Amino acid sequence: MNTFPEKIFSLNNKVAIVIGGGGVLGGAMAVGLAKAGASVAVLGRTESNIKARAEESSKYSNSIWVKADASSKTDLENALETIKKEMGIPSILVNAAGINSTTPFFEITEEEWNKILNINLKSVFFSCQVFGKAMVDSGKGGSIINISSASSELPLSKVFTYSISKAGINNLTRWLAREFAPFNVRVNAITPGFFPAKQNRKILTKERVEDIMRHTPMNRFGEPDELVGTVVWLSSDKASGFVTGAIVSVDGGFTSMTI
Repeated sequence: MNTFPEKIFSLNNKVAIVIGGGGVLGGAMAVGLAKAGASVAVLGRTESNIKARAEESSKYSNSIWVKADASSKTDLENALETIKKEMGIPSILVNAAGINSTTPFFEITEEEWNKILNINLKSVFFSCQVFGKAMVDSGKGGSIINISSASSELPLSKVFTYSISKAGINNLTRWLAREFAPFNVRVNAITPGFFPAKQNRKILTKERVEDIMRHTPMNRFGEPDELVGTVVWLSSDKASGFVTGAIVSVDGGFTSMTI
């Protein structure tokens, strides 16, 4: 017999898609969803990364990898058809693709602006159109989880375009939560604090780390696995069935800190 936590948080018979699942944070989420029982499709642009994560996830549940550029609606539509054939209709979507840049404001080019907005924000717009529609049309509901950032609410120095893109994700999340609610498709966002993934380690100078720690009550960085519980909770209809439009902070107290 299942224990109480298993009944509440089990994702058995669910199909989950993790876009950006080849990255450090997205990969941890993909493996965590597999451990909770979901079949997992790992999507991303770098074949070696998504293949490795899918192989790791397959130790716990049925998992596949699908190469796709999240900023291409055609790629996502093709990915949906592949997933439907091999796994079924998705009911969980995690939008975890993202890139960063520390270019000073006056030096940001239109090319860089477009690249960051395309990957960080337009990809979420497209994926919610493609996979969100599949959930709505299924009549069975679903859960969409957008990975935002602590910098979406409190603009962070040195990462202007990144912060703008993540603020857009928060607004998109709340807007779609309202629109999709009648179809029992929940839309929420997670705002991680500082989790030193590959893309931001290069800007973590000694001085910047000291600044971050002064602003983080828990006085440490987050570990990728510390995002998994929140993802599983938001994915479970039984655990979070009345939660939609929420922006959930997982940041060691960063956004609670003033002086």
